[in-house]
Amino acid sequence: MSRLKMLSWNVNGIRAAEKKGFLKWLLKESPDILCVQETKAHIEQLSKELINPNGYKTFWVSGEKKGYSGVAIFTKPEPQNIKTGFGIKKYDSEGRILISDYKDFILFNIYFPNGQRDEERLKYKLGFYDEFLKCVDGLKEKGRKIIICGDVNTAHKETDLARPKENETTSGFLPVERKWMDKFTEHGYIDTFRYFIKDSGHYTYWDPISRARERNAGWRIDYFFITPNLLKGLKKAFIMTEVMGSDHCPLGIEIEV
Repeated sequence: MSRLKMLSWNVNGIRAAEKKGFLKWLLKESPDILCVQETKAHIEQLSKELINPNGYKTFWVSGEKKGYSGVAIFTKPEPQNIKTGFGIKKYDSEGRILISDYKDFILFNIYFPNGQRDEERLKYKLGFYDEFLKCVDGLKEKGRKIIICGDVNTAHKETDLARPKENETTSGFLPVERKWMDKFTEHGYIDTFRYFIKDSGHYTYWDPISRARERNAGWRIDYFFITPNLLKGLKKAFIMTEVMGSDHCPLGIEIEV
């Protein structure tokens, strides 16, 4: 059994993050696995240092649209297999999905869609949620150990955002989105941060336009979830609010697998 430190971070542009010291931060923190979302880059646009940082293998998936979406994984242990979608073109083409099979567990690194643009986009987001749930449930039913991380783009409970009443009609805290989160957790997926910490005031995203971070008027929309068969190995879950460089901050878990 080995103890792994795993981090997840919506970097809001990996090339911008690199200029702000991303690689130095990665090597200092030295996680076994780092999942990043919203890379906003195709591999040919990246530096050699980003593709091959010291001690890590990296895997990248980009959306068809340039400068949009994208996820990546920086990993010390090598996965046996990598998948970059659910097998449904309309969801896979945006470059939001990296599924890494490490034999002892499967890791989902997902950048879930944002539903704020319009009704059509909200429908797309909810459809994506349903396909994702089908995919993880299928693996869970086979007894696989699953870790899910990324930007889910929904705050689950009132304790997960600073202004719940004002945001009841905003995508990211709509009743229909929160109901899906209820369903997801009812299927047995454990919110690792909430397993340890129940109170409010802990956020992973702050609106940069209103300088919300200075007031800690944030949202907790980034998560690590695990299946119950991993719970006894879960040692720690944390949010790294002190780390700058994006409108989100990193979060992590330490887990024995």
